[in-house]
Amino acid sequence: MENGKEVALDGNRTNQKGTLLPVSMPKKKGTFLERLLQLLTLFLGFCFIFSVVSVYMIRHYGANNSLVANLYPSLQPCADENPSLDRWIKPPSNLLHSMSDQELFWRATMAPRIKKYPFDRVPKIAFMFLTKGPMPLAPLWERFFKGHDGFYSIYVHSLPSFQADYPKTSVFYRRQVPSQMTEWGEISLCDAEKRLLSNALLDINNEWFVLLSESCIPLYNFSLVYKYISKSRHSFVSVFDDPGPDGRGRYNSRMAPEVNITEWQKGSQWFEVNRKLAISIVADTKFYAKFAEFCRQPCYGDEHYIPTMLTIQAADQLANRSITWVDWSKRGEAHPATFGAADVTEQLMKGFLENQNCTYNDEPSSICYLFARKFTPPTLEPLLLLAPKYLGY
Repeated sequence: MENGKEVALDGNRTNQKGTLLPVSMPKKKGTFLERLLQLLTLFLGFCFIFSVVSVYMIRHYGANNSLVANLYPSLQPCADENPSLDRWIKPPSNLLHSMSDQELFWRATMAPRIKKYPFDRVPKIAFMFLTKGPMPLAPLWERFFKGHDGFYSIYVHSLPSFQADYPKTSVFYRRQVPSQMTEWGEISLCDAEKRLLSNALLDINNEWFVLLSESCIPLYNFSLVYKYISKSRHSFVSVFDDPGPDGRGRYNSRMAPEVNITEWQKGSQWFEVNRKLAISIVADTKFYAKFAEFCRQPCYGDEHYIPTMLTIQAADQLANRSITWVDWSKRGEAHPATFGAADVTEQLMKGFLENQNCTYNDEPSSICYLFARKFTPPTLEPLLLLAPKYLGY
């Protein structure tokens, strides 16, 4: 070897004296990566075991187990530490909601079983307007309601496409309820009536419920209307037995046994009911199912469903007449007469208030109708002029 140096065959070096010198082996390059991979494997294994244990605990002890609650206190909802009665009796501040009809009807039919209220309750009249769009006679109604806050509520069911634009000072401001499409003569009109009743029932202070349209006008001032409705021992639902083709002739025998032909009734769509009957209407599924399936044109559900259902369930609570006047003098027509601006005269106003004859609380009365229809938008100006003298507002 060069310079007499030798290398041992086993790979060790020798020095000049022949002593073996250890040769250091080169370091392995993969050691750090292997350790990192081991740590990652341990971490993933721990996560897997923790997940399995968590799932087991939830399944075995339940998601509301106190141990889970203690482990995750931040996930618990914030509870009202001091709930008060106001939470249950305060009416909704916003009529718009996301409840389905099924959810709304269920919520609306909740009723206390103790009759006496534990607070000073002022019973109100819920005025429910079933409309296509705007309220052209709104200024007349504004005058009617003026000065009587706290004694009434307003609910408007219009076509879903209609966007209300009432000023903040209007009694109709934000009084639209979630609506759906309706068609004349179809059961969808009864659905809309139930929808109005249900939204009105959410206010525990609403005691009486009046169904009206955008073409209706009040025939008396608010004080008289409130007294007449609140003092009545009966609800004003038009009910009568029509033996002709437009009455019993619309009956379908497949509605039996829930509805027999001897129980079949007809009446005006425009009603007034108390809170108990309103809940009965909304809660009904027995009779509604029969009408939805078998009362099709020329059977009109809005003329038969509520009169028949309430006659079967609560005939003794009905006055068997409506408090909304319409002109059916033109026999054979599918709709009552419509009034234009030229029709609104002093003679017409006098006619509303005279020659009335009916029974009120089983006594003769000269006041029978509180509202009238059908008035077109152009009638607003003459109505505003004549209302102070003849209608009292």
